[in-house]
Amino acid sequence: MRQDYKTRLPAIALMLWSGLSVAQEASRINLQPPVTKVAERVYDLHTLMLYICLGIFVVVFGVMFYSIYAHRKSRGAVAAQFHENTNVEILWTVIPLLILLGMAWPATSTLLEARDTSAPDLTIKVTGYQWKWGYDYIKGEGEGIRFVSNLATPQEQIRNQAPKGPNYLLEVDNPLVVPVGKKVRILTTANDVIHAWAVPAFGVKQDAIPGFIRDTWFRAEKEGIYRGQCSELCGKDHGFMPIEVHVVSPEKYSAWVEEQKKKMAAAADDPGKSYTLEELTARGEKVYAANCVACHQANGKGAPPAFPPLDGSQVVLGPKEAQIQTVVQGRPGTAMPAFGKQLNAVEIAAVITYTRNAWSNRTGQAIQPAEVAGVKTAGK
Repeated sequence: MRQDYKTRLPAIALMLWSGLSVAQEASRINLQPPVTKVAERVYDLHTLMLYICLGIFVVVFGVMFYSIYAHRKSRGAVAAQFHENTNVEILWTVIPLLILLGMAWPATSTLLEARDTSAPDLTIKVTGYQWKWGYDYIKGEGEGIRFVSNLATPQEQIRNQAPKGPNYLLEVDNPLVVPVGKKVRILTTANDVIHAWAVPAFGVKQDAIPGFIRDTWFRAEKEGIYRGQCSELCGKDHGFMPIEVHVVSPEKYSAWVEEQKKKMAAAADDPGKSYTLEELTARGEKVYAANCVACHQANGKGAPPAFPPLDGSQVVLGPKEAQIQTVVQGRPGTAMPAFGKQLNAVEIAAVITYTRNAWSNRTGQAIQPAEVAGVKTAGK
């Protein structure tokens, strides 16, 4: 018997170790670690509600199973009558009321704190596009900085199962940068359909609705990189619309602001300048890769019927005025968004020039920014 126990001991130890590993893995299935006071309160509220629900479950099912066992027919139990029993009526009214109040009080106070966007140190407007985010620093240090944030991982790398990092669907080319310990007010809106700006570690999730301005806020208390995603089904590439926020020290933030302003000044486009075909084509290829390739593909073949091909397209090869108007103003009722608010005149001229001279399209035409500026002005 002793020998049998010794032979089974390794198996028992393995079972215990496996159970411990499963328990450790299950402990990771929870909300992200909070880095703001609001997120901490949301986390605590979530845990409180879980315990309350667990307690109700244990009590209700405990009473039910005890009643089934202790008052079974085989023991000669006789069904009791509780009709018009005042004590029972009071109990099943007062107890749920107390439970409700116990849940409502912390939930209401947390919600009120989450909606208090007064006295921010920094205000940033976040605009949702299909399928990227636009950031405008409109008040506070960094005022005037503006950029668009796209998924950094190329679609070809995603589709081809190439080697990727753990956050390949949550990495962007231009992350949002904010200082640690500062109250940041986020104003959300959208250019096309409803999006939602959500960063779980901040306890933030705010819808971005076309034609409306909604707001939320956060104050990150720990430096680091925090990620989120669009949390509203917004179309074909909804799953490729990540959010990346870098929380840095005030000194690093000030340095970043200066760097961004220098980059903006150096990259400022002159809409009155005439560019060569080669200059526009080279610039347009980059603009196309950042804004158009998700729908129309790198080879220009698109994904008909939702996303028509540009290679050999009658619109691309037709009158340039029609294509300019389509790119600037979009096509209502289709997946073609209006890029007039996302790209400047030089970028639009460059990408149109690229499409008219890429693949089998060889028009030899160069669209100048002045031609685009006229359409953008008329559309306002």
